[in-house]
Amino acid sequence: MRTLICGSLAYDTIMVFHDQFKNHILPEQIHILNVAFLVPDMRREFGGCAGNIAYNLQLLGGKPLIMATVGEDFHPYAHRLEKLGLAQAHVRTVAQSYTAQAFITTDIDDNQITAFHPGAMNFSHHNHIGDAAGVGLGIVAPDGREGMVQHAREFHEAGTPFIFDPGQGLPMFNGEELLHFVELADYVAMNDYEAKLMQERTGRTIEQLAKQVKALVVTQGAQGSLIYAEGQRHEIPCVVAGEVVDPTGCGDAYRAGLLYGMANELDWAQTGRLASLMGAIKIASRGGQNHQPTRDEIMARFKEHFGTSLE
Repeated sequence: MRTLICGSLAYDTIMVFHDQFKNHILPEQIHILNVAFLVPDMRREFGGCAGNIAYNLQLLGGKPLIMATVGEDFHPYAHRLEKLGLAQAHVRTVAQSYTAQAFITTDIDDNQITAFHPGAMNFSHHNHIGDAAGVGLGIVAPDGREGMVQHAREFHEAGTPFIFDPGQGLPMFNGEELLHFVELADYVAMNDYEAKLMQERTGRTIEQLAKQVKALVVTQGAQGSLIYAEGQRHEIPCVVAGEVVDPTGCGDAYRAGLLYGMANELDWAQTGRLASLMGAIKIASRGGQNHQPTRDEIMARFKEHFGTSLE
């Protein structure tokens, strides 16, 4: 079974300012702000929700298929996907556009100033679910607004179960639109902040929303996660990471664990624990796609942490 991952492919450019922003941004002069930060340290990472989820799912031995729109500057990322063996049949290049990218400047207090250019993401609706063959499971992750709406509808019409993962795209939708996503989806996954925003916008509690889908997942960082499924509330413990380096992409790694567990018909306790482990593995590395455990190493760590085997 192939898992179709609809979402963004993006470049993340991270720069480090060796001082504090507050020393250079004067509150009384904010109306005429004109500042420049010298950033001696800079790195560029391959990211985007679709790329990160696919990368982690492949580490587990899953069969990810990416559906995304990219710009004319995608060549380095395309080369990476080719080396990783991740198919690009449904990665569409949009002429005269840039691949989505975030420019993040961080100071020594870990404050961040981020500029995000969606670029080709805005054309994600040019891709159609029906173009992908052999798909048994899917996810609608953050992407262009119109594309998220269209892909959710097309998954539903095709009868293909999918996760609605609004992520940072959630603020683009009002309560009525979010409820429609829930009606179409089989599963919903959010972090705790997104869950609070979802409740505010829809006027529904998490418990009420959970009754509308097969499972609703809320991640809570170091407090673990909750899975509401089949009338039960599963409390999934957090896996303590060997080192906390960078949380970027941890949610995507978690979702890859969910998708693997669902595709392989694991129970919700096992699925949640595997997802939690994937997040802990990722957080020990910088960037969303630089951790490189083998599948055997992941399974060994699962047995070490939880005392049972998935195989």
